[in-house]
Formats: sequence, C-alpha cells, structure tokens
Amino acid sequence: MMEFEFELTADDIEQHAQDLIGFHEEFSEFYRTSTRNAAPQALDYLKGQLLCESRRNMSQMSIRVTNVNEQALSNFISTSPWQDAPLIEAIGKEAVCVMSSCEPWGANALILDESGIAKQGKKSVGVARQYCGALGKVDTCQMGVFLAYSTPEQATLIDRRLFLPEAWVEDPKRCEEAGIPQEAQVFRTKAELGLEMILQAKEHGMLFAFVGMDAHYGQQPWLLSQLEREDLIYVADIPKDTRVYLTYPDIGVPPRKGPRGRHPSKPRVLQGEAVEVRNLMKDVPLRRLKVRQTQRGKLCIGFAALRVFRIEDDLPLPKPVWLLIRQELDASQTKFSFSNAPASIPLKTLADWQSRRYWVERALQDAKGLAGLDEYQVIGWRGWHHHMTMVLLAMLFLLQLKQTLRPKAPLITLQDAVEILEVVMPKKQLNFKEAVDHIRKKHLNRLRSRNSRLRSQKNQFKAVAGFL
Repeated sequence: MMEFEFELTADDIEQHAQDLIGFHEEFSEFYRTSTRNAAPQALDYLKGQLLCESRRNMSQMSIRVTNVNEQALSNFISTSPWQDAPLIEAIGKEAVCVMSSCEPWGANALILDESGIAKQGKKSVGVARQYCGALGKVDTCQMGVFLAYSTPEQATLIDRRLFLPEAWVEDPKRCEEAGIPQEAQVFRTKAELGLEMILQAKEHGMLFAFVGMDAHYGQQPWLLSQLEREDLIYVADIPKDTRVYLTYPDIGVPPRKGPRGRHPSKPRVLQGEAVEVRNLMKDVPLRRLKVRQTQRGKLCIGFAALRVFRIEDDLPLPKPVWLLIRQELDASQTKFSFSNAPASIPLKTLADWQSRRYWVERALQDAKGLAGLDEYQVIGWRGWHHHMTMVLLAMLFLLQLKQTLRPKAPLITLQDAVEILEVVMPKKQLNFKEAVDHIRKKHLNRLRSRNSRLRSQKNQFKAVAGFL
C-alpha cells in the first residue's frame, strides 16, 4: 500500500511563475538569423500551445494568449527562416539531462513510432491516402515518424521526420510548391527515416541502453541487421507469422538435379524447418512478471524468452537472438519481439524493455492533448517542421517543470504541470469590442469556407456534366 505524499504549497507554485520565460530564453538564440530575431514570436507561440485548451490554431493563440496578431504567428511558423535542426539537437541533449537526473542512462531507451494526422485536400505537404492509426483506417493524412527518449517511467519526443509518399517525390512541381528542399525530394521509407534519427542521436553522443520499435519496423530484417552493425541493442516487435529457426539448419549450395541446366550457385537451407513464432506458444511456459506500476496497481504479464535464429533474404542468420513472448494474463493479447540483447541478460530486464513502447504511445498522446501536435494551420515543409519542433520544445518544458516539482508531489503529471502554468500565466481576457471582432472574424471565415465548398461542388458538377 502506497502512502500519500504531497508537500506542494502555493508558495512553490508562485516560485515558478517565470519558468516558461526563463526556459524560452535558454533556447532564444536558435531563432536568430542574420537579418532578424524571431524569439519574441517563438515565446508567443509556445504560450499559445500550452495555454489554449483546444483548437490551438494561430487565431485562438492571438486572441486568448498573446498580443501578437495571427499573421505574425503564421509568419513565424511558415516562412521565418530560423533553422530547426540545431534546436532539435539541443532539445535532445536537454531531454537526456532532465530524464537522466532521475534514472541512470543504462535504463533509458530510444523508441521509434509513427503518428498519422488527418488532413483534407491535396496541398498539405506529404498528404496522401494511407493508413492512419489515429483513425484506425486508410484515409487522407500526413504521416510523421517520431523518436522518443524514455526512462522506465516516462518518455518525451526528441526528433521527427515527415514521411513523403512516392507520389510526392515523383512530382517535382508539387514538391517545389510545398517548399520541400531538393535534397529531401528522395523517397525514404519510414524505417529509413527512423534509422536516420537513431544514428543521428548516436552521433550526437546521446546515451541509451537500447532501441525499441513496433512491428512495422521489426519486420524489416535489414533494419535490425543495420542496428547490429552499429553495435546497438534493439527490442523490435514482429508479426505473429514471422518465421524463425530453433536450431541452425544445414546450409549449402544444392547439387544440380539433372544433367542439364545451370549448376546452382545460391546457398539454400538443405535440411531444417522454420516455424512461425505463434506456433511456439504451446511449447513455451510463460512466467508471471510485473513490468510496471499503473494507476490501478501493478501490471503483470505472462512472459518467456528463447534463443532463435532470425531470417533475412530467405536464409537464417548465424548469430542467435532473443525471441520475446508477452501475453496478457487473460490471454487477450500476445506480442512477439526480437532482441539482440546479450545472452546473459536477466529475463525481468527483457520483459521491462519489451513493455517500454507504452511510453512512446503516451508521449504522442500527451503531445497531441497538451501541445497541439496534431493541431496546426500549415501546409508547407518548413511550417510542418517548425511546428513539430515547437511541440517537442513545449513538451520538454512540461517535463522539466514536472521533474522540478516531483520531490514535493511524487504523483505529479504533465497535465498537472499545464494546470500550474495556467495559474501562473493566465490567459488574456477579451473586452467587449475584442469579443465582437473575434465573432465577426469567425463568421467571415465560415462564409469563406462555405463559398469555397460551393465552388468546389459546382466545378465537380460541371466536370461530370461535361463527361456525360
């Protein structure tokens, strides 16, 4: 039974009234260019992300939070030339410092995941009909690939890449209109984008014990092999029909089957059978293990690990890896993963590592709910990357505030940090005239949207009539 601990006082909250401003000043140099300084607009955008409760668009930000007009905020995100890459690197380094202060880096991880963001129309950069996990179906959306830094108890996003479908990179005019740099107009799979972020984190000296990823990435053998060549440990989910060898089979070049034809030259499995991982369940005993604490108590699972040989290019690889099997206690769900962790690693550590992906899913949910990751009014390449960078910065601030107050309020959450911020930095109150102007502007925007839809419907009708 946990004892209630809470020593947070009003004075403690008051002491953090200027924290956001001080936090922003630490990163203000990243918004300077040779001709201008966009740091003031960055602070206003940051306030808007954290203090607008919903619909975190630039109109709401300018009305509810700041004295800066909507156009200035739009220019800051969409057209201002400040470079986001150096800021992303700084966010990653600071995240490691903040999170390693509560957990030694040896327990920390990089976790790869993706998130679809529903979008209408054809102009938004990277938009296409593709599977969107947030909607649970194929629909028109943009797809972002994200990298998180995680401890056993939390995670924060530290990097992002926008996935460009092949139809986009095959259309130079469309890429040019969206402001996509020439060097980015090359098709890269989501796995390639993820690997790029992982290797960049390694290059920047980021300390982590392993890399975690879901089955979309784990089912690509080349990616796992590349991580092995980089001496990185992975825990990668895999589909249940993934085939493995329990013992290393006999491999060689088979003899020619008759007097005619070319002699075989490609090695093959001569003797031995691969098995789908789901068919191993009946022969593998599961051990009950606790993997983490939840609001409802301890989360326990059934878990097992065995050594197998994974397959790449139809051949088993000579070095065995761990096959991890996790099953809910009610048998409602079973997950399988590969890991190249050392053979001597404790079973409990493997179970904890395999369960770590929960935290990147939480990080994405929090970034959407608390900082507007999926709420933006940009259509171009620069705007998307600027917005996502500001989201990562906003979540880093909330994490920092949470960690600062945690000794006096051990159960504090990121949502609590937002509520504290709302108290110490209250939103702007509209006067009567501002309220009327705001409503008038909304009505004007509604009329424009309605007229736009009517024009679109009219053009569609003309096209159909012409065809008939």
